Amino acid sequence: MTNATKLALEESLKHLLLKKPLDKITINDLTTDCGISRMTFYYHFKDIYESCGDGAVWKMPELPFRAKKTSSTWHEGLLQIFDAVMENKPFILNVYRCVGREQIENYLFQLTCDLLMGVVTEKSKDIPITDEQKIFIADLYKYSFVGIMLDWIKNGMREDYREIADDTATALYGSIDNAIRNFAARNKTAEMHTE
Repeated sequence: MTNATKLALEESLKHLLLKKPLDKITINDLTTDCGISRMTFYYHFKDIYESCGDGAVWKMPELPFRAKKTSSTWHEGLLQIFDAVMENKPFILNVYRCVGREQIENYLFQLTCDLLMGVVTEKSKDIPITDEQKIFIADLYKYSFVGIMLDWIKNGMREDYREIADDTATALYGSIDNAIRNFAARNKTAEMHTE
């Protein structure tokens, strides 16, 4: 299959997923939207599921994510992630329902990890903790954020995400600082025991 045909199929499937779930999209819908013949489609694939089997079609839309990776702006960054997911609601829900949680989860992990590493890096400046400890702290919060967002998506994105972001900010207030201090104290204690 030529790259042009494959890209056209991927784009058509993404376009159709904005309107309906994968199990409601027909070969005719796809070939009509894509501008290829049914024969061409069947020459390469036995069904729609096989056509999207390599996962390329499930790449999430690029988000207009602006840098809000500081301790004073991470809450805004979290809101931007929610905003962007909400703007892509039909696509996100259809991918979640038809392909599963893993595709959405990986997408959200990438977004939140970048956000949280920025905060942890800023907060731990000049504090003696290792890069591995910084990554661990960011990962801990990343899994928390993504879990909350996945529950919101699973429930159809009905709840006001601004409240979820506010509750998250309230619950986490000061906890990243505390985690950094705890690791620094543990490192200092370990250092004293090795002397």
